[in-house]
Amino acid sequence: MPYVTATDGVELFYEEAGSGTPVIFAHEFGGDYRHCEPQMRFFSRSHRCIAFNARGYPPSGVPEDPDMYSQNSARDDVLAILNGLDIDKAHINGLSMGGFASLHFGFEYPDRALSLVVAGCGYGAKSDHKEQFVRETTEVADRIENETMAVFGKVYALGPTRVQFQNKDPRGWQEFEQQICEHSSIGSANTMRGVQRKRPSLYDLEDKMHALKVPTLVINGDEDDPCLDAGLYMKRNIVSSALVLLPRTGHLCNLEEPILYNQICGDFMQRVESGRWEMRDPRSMTTAIISTPGM
Repeated sequence: MPYVTATDGVELFYEEAGSGTPVIFAHEFGGDYRHCEPQMRFFSRSHRCIAFNARGYPPSGVPEDPDMYSQNSARDDVLAILNGLDIDKAHINGLSMGGFASLHFGFEYPDRALSLVVAGCGYGAKSDHKEQFVRETTEVADRIENETMAVFGKVYALGPTRVQFQNKDPRGWQEFEQQICEHSSIGSANTMRGVQRKRPSLYDLEDKMHALKVPTLVINGDEDDPCLDAGLYMKRNIVSSALVLLPRTGHLCNLEEPILYNQICGDFMQRVESGRWEMRDPRSMTTAIISTPGM
């Protein structure tokens, strides 16, 4: 099995296919590298595609120390993939937990990112929801430990932003449920406590968003309620960004609507690679409704 080693010694499993400009896919909490398969199959026709498992997700290493899981480690594990595969720059495409990793990678290592896809990003982002988010992530981590992922995974797969996938594609959703139940209980609980629960609110990162010039595509499902306001917030504060909403879609947008997702991301990457992705026109950034003040 192919691995790269993170800076703290954790081994990260990856798969790759295709050749050309590199694209790194980072999965969500409930997913793993297998959930990037619709993108790997499509984009490997034109790009070098790499999907990897985050720490805590076998066959990647599963540290037992909860302190080895954090937003910074998730971000730096993306860098470890690039360094381990001798990749100078890549498109970074992440969903949810992977979307946070993609965004933070752009903040910290902008010279290593050709572009960022930040999909399904926003859970627990609002400061006034912080206590609720901490409470719920703690409860989930405790249940994972007590019940195991083999049991709790069935509950998680039926969350309010995942039933859309079940309704659209029962066969695909059943595969998703089966795979999440195979995840490590220790790794999932530690990820929930360290990466999810302790990550900073997006609303505390406005200065970093203002400074971000890496081409950025924000994608949300329009029924992924916890992410909608955060997506608008990122669009308004990242001048290099575009925002796309997929209709009647929940959290698992790349699996629910793989054709739409691939089309949107493919157009985005093509424009970036051809040098046709511009910053937002400053004339559009005004509180005026009809005309520019002073006209």
